[in-house]
Amino acid sequence: MLQAIGLTSNPRRDLPPLVDDLTFEARPGSVTALLGEPGSGKTTTLRLMLELEPGRGVTYFRGRPLHRIPHPGREVGVLLGDLPGNPSRTVRSQLRMLCAAAGVPSSRADTMLEVVGVAGLRDQRLGSLSLGMERRVALACALLADPCTLLLDEPAAGLSPRERSWLHGLLRGHASLGGAVLFTTDDAKEAARSADRVVSIEAGRLLADQDAAEFARTRLRPRVAVRTPHAARLADVLGREARATRRAVEIVEESGSRLSVYGSNCAEIGEAAFRHGVLVHQLADETGDAGAPSLPRARARTGAESGARATGADSAPAGPVGADVDADASADPNADGDGSPRHARSPRPASAARRLGGPLRPLRYELHRVFGTATPAFTAAFVVVVSVVAALVLARVGHTAQNRLLAAWPELLPLPPAALGAGLLGALAFGEEYRYPALAADRGTVPRRLGLLTAKLGVSAVLALLLGILAVTADAAALTLVFGSGPLRTPAEWVSPAASWAGLLIGCAWSGVLASGAFRSASAGLAAVLAVPVMVVPLVRKALDGPSAYPVSGLAQRLRGLAWAQWPPEADRLVLGALRVMAQPVGTALVLSLMVLLCAYGFTGLRGRVRL
Repeated sequence: MLQAIGLTSNPRRDLPPLVDDLTFEARPGSVTALLGEPGSGKTTTLRLMLELEPGRGVTYFRGRPLHRIPHPGREVGVLLGDLPGNPSRTVRSQLRMLCAAAGVPSSRADTMLEVVGVAGLRDQRLGSLSLGMERRVALACALLADPCTLLLDEPAAGLSPRERSWLHGLLRGHASLGGAVLFTTDDAKEAARSADRVVSIEAGRLLADQDAAEFARTRLRPRVAVRTPHAARLADVLGREARATRRAVEIVEESGSRLSVYGSNCAEIGEAAFRHGVLVHQLADETGDAGAPSLPRARARTGAESGARATGADSAPAGPVGADVDADASADPNADGDGSPRHARSPRPASAARRLGGPLRPLRYELHRVFGTATPAFTAAFVVVVSVVAALVLARVGHTAQNRLLAAWPELLPLPPAALGAGLLGALAFGEEYRYPALAADRGTVPRRLGLLTAKLGVSAVLALLLGILAVTADAAALTLVFGSGPLRTPAEWVSPAASWAGLLIGCAWSGVLASGAFRSASAGLAAVLAVPVMVVPLVRKALDGPSAYPVSGLAQRLRGLAWAQWPPEADRLVLGALRVMAQPVGTALVLSLMVLLCAYGFTGLRGRVRL
């Protein structure tokens, strides 16, 4: 059972709230339509129900508000707006990434693609899908965690009649299994055809809460659609017969060959056309829009203009949507349109926007996100090519240290190509999330969770090390192939250079991750990586310039004494290597930059929590 009680959005400046005191429910095993004109507050209602924006009121999903449910994604499937995701990602990759976020097996992605009928498009890019296929994939995303409740905002907008029929069949199938379905629409006929219950709203307030049959009877008018090449003649015939029999019949000429007849049926119209020799191409019973038709080019004719008014014909003209509800409600000022008491007249507690939840399997999610596109492969290939070319140029010129030669790091460049590539991959960790939000597409942001940050830092560190190893191996192979063994010699000490190289790569990758997460942009993350050697290193070099007043010899032994567990003496070499790396200006600048960026990331996360 889905119950929305007293939903009210925050008031706008000099304007009433978009949603005002709205109370309704969606029962399990049925499909409920939230009907309203564009701008009536349908989307805002869904966002208030999902606690995506602050307001008043509460929504219960099987007796619990959403913020009290441990895993909301497994309780509620949501479709708000377009399908989120990187256009270059495949359909299967997108769903598997969301499977990791929802904590369900990756095989669920293929199952849902079969359910929505797009299994053949699993290797297609998201950016190449048509609107209908995109809606099918979006529904697959909403159904991944097998939720009990579905909340869909205009799911049939822009779809063909065949795709609309398929969509509502799928929703009906979900409801038949005991789930609750709530979808919004501005089409009264679609609501009457596809829903079991219709909740009508206007200007954010409840007009009626009715069964679909009652809605069709009281809010929609049955009509007969007539197609004939003699529309004007047939309209005159029907009007004369209606006046002769004193019946209320309204005839609307919609075009040169089409008529809409209210207050009659196909048999009566067909017999009248046959008696007067009028050719008819089509007769069909339809359900007209709510309210009286107001077509600018239509010419309305009413049979029994005088007789129906004088005798009080049994066929009353249809009023605007909600006219009967307002008439009933006028008898009881404390009643809603459906005759129930207005619950939300009592003050409702203010509700803040719900905090974002991170992926339930952050490491698996991050792996699917990274390797779901060709960006890492293209970055690695570009880095290796640039690194090899730079190493060959440096070897030909000469006078370059072996460590810089293997890293392809000229004096003129702030960072070697591998470090720049590691920084770029790190910057994309959060930059891609903010550009194509998949975890919180309805808010356009990314959850600030420690598990997600840890997964991104770990994956980016591994990628940076692999990129560094690949670049050094390619440089060494190219130098040996071109120049033989001349430029390279077996190093006497390799621990410190290796630790320095690994620290540089990981530091650049982490700087990109933290900066892109703090400033919500991949460009900002890459700029932070470049700012370390360009701006921070000169300042650190100036601060460390000159001899130290007190020596730091024996630091490794003193650290061993402070440790809880005694490490072996062989580990002193690793500790000394790490200390030498940190003592270098680049290492010190990276450490300081990482500390600043970590504080900035934490500060922006806390500020976001305060705003929520």
